[in-house]
This record gives sequence, C-alpha cells and structure tokens, in this order.
Amino acid sequence: MDRLAAAVRDVPDFPKPGILFRDVTPLLAAPDLFRETVERLAAPFLGAGITHVVGVESRGFWFGPALAERLGAGFVPVRKPGKLPRAVLRETYALEYGEDTVELHADCFDDVPGARVLVHDDVIATGGTAAAAARLVAQAGAEVAGLSFLVEIGVLGGRAVLAGALPGVPIEAALVY
Repeated sequence: MDRLAAAVRDVPDFPKPGILFRDVTPLLAAPDLFRETVERLAAPFLGAGITHVVGVESRGFWFGPALAERLGAGFVPVRKPGKLPRAVLRETYALEYGEDTVELHADCFDDVPGARVLVHDDVIATGGTAAAAARLVAQAGAEVAGLSFLVEIGVLGGRAVLAGALPGVPIEAALVY
C-alpha cells in the first residue's frame, strides 16, 4: 500500500453517524511523510510557471505554504469573511444545506502581471469551495493554472464540477478514495 494512504486514518461516524472521515493529520506529524506529501502535491506543477499558491481556509493552510515554497511561489490565503485586514473580493457558494462565503485580498496579485495561480485545498468533495476560490482568483485578475488537493472523494463528483467550470485546467489529487 502507498505510504501516504497507509498513514491516513479512517474515523467512522465523524463528524456525524454514517460519515467515514479521512484523518490526514498523521501526514503532518511525521516529517518524512510531510515532505513526501509536499513532493507529491508539487510534482504535477513543477515547471508550470506557478507564481502563487492560494490555500483555502483552513486546512488548505496545512500544506499550501510548503507547496508554494517547493514551487518557488508566493502563498495567498482564501479566508472566511472578516479575517483579512485589507479590501477583499467575496464569493458566496452553495453548500448541501445553505451557503458559505470566502474572501481574498483584492490586491493580492497586483504586483505580478500575468500571475499563474494554483488553488490548493485539503479535500475535493463536491467542488464548491475550490470553484469559489477559483472565481476569486479570476476576479483578482490572475489565471487559475491548476487545482491541487490532498484527498479526492471521487463518489461526490467534485472533479466533474470543477472540470466543467474550468475546462482545460489541471486537477490533481495526491490520494483518491
């Protein structure tokens, strides 16, 4: 079995009955696994001219900065409302029951003409959060050059949603369930 997949722990009935939660925190706790995870996330995008990695709050912050460093790029956070101190762009998106909102500094790519951005999050499930982050990147005047995830939960169809919204943009997941 793959070393990274073997380290991920299955937690049944979390956060509610019937859900099988994939706990990736062991990948953070072991330096060799952390390094291997970052390398696996970076590999598809080496040489792609990525200027920034956008990490989605909060678990996109776990590997996003290290991924940015490995790609020789800057790191830019996408946060929940009210967490960023300067002027922001805001995107609201649908959830299974309701909606959520994310924000990005409006000027975050202004100093890099032709910015090429890799959007990173821990999990691709339905694709809604990553699609919202990608829309923010475009609103800020940058190109979405790729989408990166630690875990893909294939049965939920997020890859198809993102492929439809961002045709031709590479979508990569280190672990697929």
